[in-house]
Amino acid sequence: MGPRLCEVCKEAQSKYKCPSCLTPYCSLVCFKKHKEIPCAKPVSSEEKPNLVPESNVERPLNVEEPGDVLQKLQLEAIASSSEICDALEDENLQKIICNINSSPDAQNELEKAMGMEVFRIFTDKILSNIKP
Repeated sequence: MGPRLCEVCKEAQSKYKCPSCLTPYCSLVCFKKHKEIPCAKPVSSEEKPNLVPESNVERPLNVEEPGDVLQKLQLEAIASSSEICDALEDENLQKIICNINSSPDAQNELEKAMGMEVFRIFTDKILSNIKP
């Protein structure tokens, strides 16, 4: 498959895909333009079954350092990174993240996950995307 064209400007080669609807785009400018109109994930006829049932554990947000909370631009940088989106295709990584998210002791699950190479590589990719 050859390089894709940005669906927004139709000029540049797309490096990223919208995390919601998978529309290819080339830059943050095009991403913001694309997000002006709400989009949704395309529903495929062969939808993959969820590996882990959805279970949201209500947790209070305890932040010692307000600077530890990611800003909207940092979250957009993570969401628009093709490197991170590709990493998230890994089913083992998906299971690890679901375990952390659904655990009543998320801190403990996170510490266990940091012992796994696939998760450490993933966190390094996120950190390199949010640091200036």
